[in-house]
Amino acid sequence: MSARELTLLTDGRVELLGRIMSGSNATFLAEVSCEGDSAWAVYKPEAGERPLVDFDAGLYRRECAAFQLSEALGWGMVPPTVVRADAPLGVGSLQWFIEGDHQEHYFTLYADAPETHDDLARMALFDYVANNTDRKSGHVLRGTDGRIWGIDHGLCFSAAFKLRTVIWDFAGDPIPDHLLEDIRPLAGAVPAEVAGLLHPAEVAALQRRVQHLLRDMVLPVDHTGMRYPWPLV
Repeated sequence: MSARELTLLTDGRVELLGRIMSGSNATFLAEVSCEGDSAWAVYKPEAGERPLVDFDAGLYRRECAAFQLSEALGWGMVPPTVVRADAPLGVGSLQWFIEGDHQEHYFTLYADAPETHDDLARMALFDYVANNTDRKSGHVLRGTDGRIWGIDHGLCFSAAFKLRTVIWDFAGDPIPDHLLEDIRPLAGAVPAEVAGLLHPAEVAALQRRVQHLLRDMVLPVDHTGMRYPWPLV
Protein backbone atom coordinates (compact mmCIF):
# COMPACT_ATOMS: atom_id res chain seq x y z
CA MET A 1 0.00 0.00 0.00
CA SER A 2 1.47 3.33 -1.02
CA ALA A 3 1.69 6.21 1.42
CA ARG A 4 -1.01 8.06 -0.54
CA GLU A 5 -3.39 5.10 -0.47
CA LEU A 6 -2.75 4.55 3.23
CA THR A 7 -3.42 8.20 4.09
CA LEU A 8 -6.62 8.40 2.09
CA LEU A 9 -8.02 5.07 3.27
CA THR A 10 -7.15 5.42 6.95
CA ASP A 11 -7.47 9.17 7.50
CA GLY A 12 -9.54 10.52 4.62
CA ARG A 13 -13.05 11.87 4.98
CA VAL A 14 -15.48 9.28 3.61
CA GLU A 15 -18.38 10.57 1.51
CA LEU A 16 -20.88 8.12 0.02
CA LEU A 17 -21.46 8.60 -3.71
CA GLY A 18 -23.98 5.83 -4.27
CA ARG A 19 -24.81 2.20 -3.71
CA ILE A 20 -23.30 -0.55 -5.86
CA MET A 21 -26.29 -2.75 -6.57
CA SER A 22 -24.60 -5.90 -7.89
CA GLY A 23 -23.78 -7.38 -4.47
CA SER A 24 -26.05 -9.20 -2.05
CA ASN A 25 -24.71 -7.11 0.86
CA ALA A 26 -24.85 -3.33 1.02
CA THR A 27 -21.83 -1.96 -0.85
CA PHE A 28 -21.14 1.69 -1.56
CA LEU A 29 -18.93 3.71 -3.85
CA ALA A 30 -17.30 6.37 -1.73
CA GLU A 31 -14.93 9.26 -2.17
CA VAL A 32 -12.10 9.54 0.32
CA SER A 33 -10.41 12.92 0.63
CA CYS A 34 -7.59 14.36 2.70
CA GLU A 35 -5.63 17.61 2.39
CA GLY A 36 -6.78 18.35 -1.13
CA ASP A 37 -6.27 14.81 -2.45
CA SER A 38 -9.10 12.41 -3.20
CA ALA A 39 -9.86 9.01 -4.72
CA TRP A 40 -12.65 6.47 -4.96
CA ALA A 41 -13.06 3.56 -2.58
CA VAL A 42 -15.50 0.70 -1.99
CA TYR A 43 -17.14 0.73 1.43
CA LYS A 44 -18.80 -2.37 2.93
CA PRO A 45 -20.38 -1.66 6.32
CA GLU A 46 -21.12 -4.42 8.79
CA ALA A 47 -24.59 -2.90 9.15
CA GLY A 48 -25.32 -3.84 5.53
CA GLU A 49 -24.37 -7.51 5.79
CA ARG A 50 -27.03 -10.20 5.36
CA PRO A 51 -27.05 -12.69 8.25
CA LEU A 52 -25.46 -16.01 7.23
CA VAL A 53 -25.60 -19.40 8.90
CA ASP A 54 -22.00 -20.32 8.02
CA PHE A 55 -20.19 -17.00 8.57
CA ASP A 56 -20.35 -14.77 11.61
CA ALA A 57 -21.17 -11.09 11.22
CA GLY A 58 -18.14 -8.96 10.43
CA LEU A 59 -17.38 -10.02 6.86
CA TYR A 60 -15.50 -6.75 6.51
CA ARG A 61 -12.72 -8.26 8.65
CA ARG A 62 -12.28 -11.02 6.07
CA GLU A 63 -12.01 -8.42 3.31
CA CYS A 64 -9.12 -6.88 5.22
CA ALA A 65 -7.59 -10.27 6.06
CA ALA A 66 -7.48 -11.14 2.34
CA PHE A 67 -5.55 -7.94 1.65
CA GLN A 68 -3.16 -8.62 4.51
CA LEU A 69 -2.61 -12.19 3.28
CA SER A 70 -1.86 -10.97 -0.24
CA GLU A 71 0.61 -8.45 1.16
CA ALA A 72 2.27 -11.04 3.43
CA LEU A 73 2.80 -13.27 0.39
CA GLY A 74 4.19 -10.36 -1.60
CA TRP A 75 1.62 -10.91 -4.34
CA GLY A 76 -0.17 -7.55 -4.30
CA MET A 77 -3.32 -8.99 -5.87
CA VAL A 78 -5.94 -7.61 -3.46
CA PRO A 79 -6.54 -3.84 -3.51
CA PRO A 80 -5.47 -1.98 -0.36
CA THR A 81 -8.16 -2.52 2.27
CA VAL A 82 -8.56 -1.14 5.78
CA VAL A 83 -11.11 -1.30 8.57
CA ARG A 84 -12.80 2.04 9.26
CA ALA A 85 -14.89 2.41 12.41
CA ASP A 86 -15.75 6.04 11.68
CA ALA A 87 -17.30 5.58 8.23
CA PRO A 88 -20.78 7.02 7.54
CA LEU A 89 -22.72 3.81 8.25
CA GLY A 90 -20.44 2.46 10.95
CA VAL A 91 -17.59 0.00 11.02
CA GLY A 92 -16.74 -1.72 7.77
CA SER A 93 -14.08 -2.29 5.16
CA LEU A 94 -12.79 0.45 2.86
CA GLN A 95 -11.04 -0.77 -0.26
CA TRP A 96 -9.18 1.16 -2.95
CA PHE A 97 -11.27 1.33 -6.14
CA ILE A 98 -9.63 -0.34 -9.13
CA GLU A 99 -10.06 1.55 -12.36
CA GLY A 100 -10.20 -0.53 -15.49
CA ASP A 101 -12.47 -2.03 -18.14
CA HIS A 102 -15.17 -3.58 -15.98
CA GLN A 103 -16.50 -5.50 -18.99
CA GLU A 104 -13.43 -7.70 -18.56
CA HIS A 105 -13.52 -10.55 -16.06
CA TYR A 106 -11.96 -13.96 -15.52
CA PHE A 107 -13.65 -15.69 -18.46
CA THR A 108 -12.76 -12.95 -20.95
CA LEU A 109 -9.23 -12.64 -19.63
CA TYR A 110 -8.60 -16.38 -19.80
CA ALA A 111 -9.96 -16.54 -23.35
CA ASP A 112 -8.47 -13.37 -24.79
CA ALA A 113 -5.43 -12.42 -22.70
CA PRO A 114 -3.00 -15.34 -22.37
CA GLU A 115 -0.43 -12.95 -20.89
CA THR A 116 -2.58 -12.90 -17.73
CA HIS A 117 -2.59 -16.68 -17.22
CA ASP A 118 0.28 -16.76 -14.73
CA ASP A 119 -1.52 -14.21 -12.56
CA LEU A 120 -4.82 -16.06 -12.90
CA ALA A 121 -3.20 -19.34 -11.86
CA ARG A 122 -1.66 -17.57 -8.87
CA MET A 123 -5.13 -16.34 -7.96
CA ALA A 124 -6.36 -19.94 -8.01
CA LEU A 125 -3.62 -20.73 -5.50
CA PHE A 126 -4.54 -17.70 -3.38
CA ASP A 127 -8.19 -18.76 -3.32
CA TYR A 128 -7.29 -22.22 -2.05
CA VAL A 129 -5.11 -20.79 0.70
CA ALA A 130 -7.84 -18.29 1.67
CA ASN A 131 -10.63 -20.87 1.19
CA ASN A 132 -12.56 -18.47 -1.01
CA THR A 133 -16.23 -19.45 -1.15
CA ASP A 134 -17.21 -16.94 -3.81
CA ARG A 135 -14.68 -16.37 -6.61
CA LYS A 136 -17.04 -15.28 -9.36
CA SER A 137 -15.65 -14.32 -12.76
CA GLY A 138 -16.55 -10.68 -12.09
CA HIS A 139 -14.40 -10.71 -8.98
CA VAL A 140 -11.30 -10.73 -11.20
CA LEU A 141 -10.32 -7.34 -12.62
CA ARG A 142 -7.58 -5.98 -14.83
CA GLY A 143 -6.59 -2.46 -13.83
CA THR A 144 -5.63 0.31 -16.20
CA ASP A 145 -2.02 -0.53 -15.33
CA GLY A 146 -2.50 -4.09 -16.59
CA ARG A 147 -2.35 -5.66 -13.13
CA ILE A 148 -4.74 -8.45 -12.21
CA TRP A 149 -6.74 -7.88 -9.05
CA GLY A 150 -9.10 -9.99 -6.96
CA ILE A 151 -11.98 -8.36 -5.10
CA ASP A 152 -14.91 -9.42 -2.87
CA HIS A 153 -13.29 -11.59 -0.22
CA GLY A 154 -15.92 -11.39 2.50
CA LEU A 155 -16.63 -15.11 2.22
CA CYS A 156 -13.13 -16.42 2.83
CA PHE A 157 -11.19 -18.19 5.59
CA SER A 158 -13.88 -20.57 6.87
CA ALA A 159 -12.48 -23.36 9.03
CA ALA A 160 -14.61 -25.83 7.02
CA PHE A 161 -13.45 -26.36 3.45
CA LYS A 162 -15.84 -24.38 1.23
CA LEU A 163 -13.83 -23.51 -1.88
CA ARG A 164 -16.06 -22.30 -4.72
CA THR A 165 -14.45 -20.62 -7.70
CA VAL A 166 -14.63 -20.30 -11.47
CA ILE A 167 -10.85 -20.67 -11.79
CA TRP A 168 -10.44 -24.35 -12.63
CA ASP A 169 -8.60 -24.08 -15.95
CA PHE A 170 -5.26 -24.61 -14.20
CA ALA A 171 -6.39 -27.51 -12.00
CA GLY A 172 -3.67 -30.11 -11.52
CA ASP A 173 -0.90 -27.92 -12.94
CA PRO A 174 2.35 -27.96 -10.94
CA ILE A 175 2.73 -25.02 -8.58
CA PRO A 176 5.87 -23.08 -9.57
CA ASP A 177 8.68 -23.37 -7.06
CA HIS A 178 8.75 -19.64 -6.33
CA LEU A 179 5.07 -19.70 -5.33
CA LEU A 180 5.63 -22.71 -3.08
CA GLU A 181 8.39 -20.75 -1.37
CA ASP A 182 6.05 -17.79 -0.98
CA ILE A 183 3.41 -19.81 0.86
CA ARG A 184 5.81 -22.04 2.83
CA PRO A 185 6.10 -19.71 5.89
CA LEU A 186 2.32 -19.91 6.38
CA ALA A 187 2.61 -23.61 7.23
CA GLY A 188 4.42 -22.67 10.41
CA ALA A 189 2.87 -19.34 11.36
CA VAL A 190 0.21 -17.01 9.99
CA PRO A 191 1.15 -13.31 10.24
CA ALA A 192 -0.53 -11.48 13.10
CA GLU A 193 -2.05 -9.00 10.65
CA VAL A 194 -4.06 -11.89 9.18
CA ALA A 195 -4.56 -14.07 12.26
CA GLY A 196 -5.84 -11.16 14.33
CA LEU A 197 -8.83 -10.79 12.00
CA LEU A 198 -9.83 -14.49 12.12
CA HIS A 199 -10.88 -17.17 14.60
CA PRO A 200 -8.12 -19.50 15.87
CA ALA A 201 -9.77 -22.48 14.15
CA GLU A 202 -9.71 -20.59 10.85
CA VAL A 203 -6.02 -19.81 11.27
CA ALA A 204 -5.24 -23.49 11.96
CA ALA A 205 -7.27 -24.54 8.90
CA LEU A 206 -5.35 -22.08 6.72
CA GLN A 207 -2.11 -23.67 7.86
CA ARG A 208 -3.43 -27.16 7.05
CA ARG A 209 -4.39 -26.05 3.54
CA VAL A 210 -0.89 -24.69 2.98
CA GLN A 211 0.65 -27.90 4.30
CA HIS A 212 -1.50 -29.86 1.84
CA LEU A 213 -0.30 -27.70 -1.05
CA LEU A 214 3.32 -28.16 -0.03
CA ARG A 215 2.84 -31.93 -0.07
CA ASP A 216 0.93 -32.17 -3.37
CA MET A 217 2.64 -29.26 -5.18
CA VAL A 218 -0.21 -28.95 -7.71
CA LEU A 219 -3.02 -26.45 -8.09
CA PRO A 220 -6.32 -27.64 -6.60
CA VAL A 221 -8.57 -30.02 -8.50
CA ASP A 222 -12.36 -30.19 -8.14
CA HIS A 223 -13.17 -33.89 -8.05
CA THR A 224 -16.86 -33.17 -7.45
CA GLY A 225 -17.54 -30.84 -10.37
CA MET A 226 -19.67 -28.78 -8.00
CA ARG A 227 -17.28 -26.23 -6.53
CA TYR A 228 -18.62 -23.28 -8.49
CA PRO A 229 -20.23 -20.07 -7.16
CA TRP A 230 -23.55 -18.79 -8.46
CA PRO A 231 -23.98 -16.76 -10.48
CA LEU A 232 -20.76 -17.51 -12.32
CA VAL A 233 -20.12 -13.87 -13.23
